[in-house]
Amino acid sequence: MALKYAGIVIEHREIELRNKPQSMLQASPKGTVPVLCLDDVVLDQSLDIMHWAIKQSDPYGWKNVDDEIAQAWIDKNDGRFKTLLDQYKYPNRFPEMEPEAVLDEALQMMLMPMETALQHSQYLLGEKISWVDVAIFPFIRQFSMVDAKRFEEFPIPAVNKWLTQHLDSELFNTVMQKHPVWLD
Repeated sequence: MALKYAGIVIEHREIELRNKPQSMLQASPKGTVPVLCLDDVVLDQSLDIMHWAIKQSDPYGWKNVDDEIAQAWIDKNDGRFKTLLDQYKYPNRFPEMEPEAVLDEALQMMLMPMETALQHSQYLLGEKISWVDVAIFPFIRQFSMVDAKRFEEFPIPAVNKWLTQHLDSELFNTVMQKHPVWLD
């Protein structure tokens, strides 16, 4: 989304993770996606790609936010919440975890603080979208998709509105086009 927002044209290569092409592994031996290959640099972290793109072009001021508050949201999302998301999405991988306890912790540590923030503004850091909203959105989307009906019933109407706004956005729908799997 950040690449599209910044007007950066890329060659999109859809990767089948069970059958990673050799060219991808040569560029990024880590073998994870996304990977952005530039002339002399390979970026293989989503946030690094976002920051690079916005540094190239930031037409609506996505980076004009309080860096400390932005980092606090990212730390919360990329730390404990990602772990809870995996435990919620894949309960069979975590048989020692109590699913309701995982769900309750995710609500308390991430979704309820988001609800509080979004009751005061349209986006997490104010009245305009920022890179933080775009960075966190995919994880909230994944969380909501585990049990969509139940997610809608959580006491987080502002989060649901925020999520729907992103899901309905032209930016999201433009980048979510299907691509054929890349083969070397």
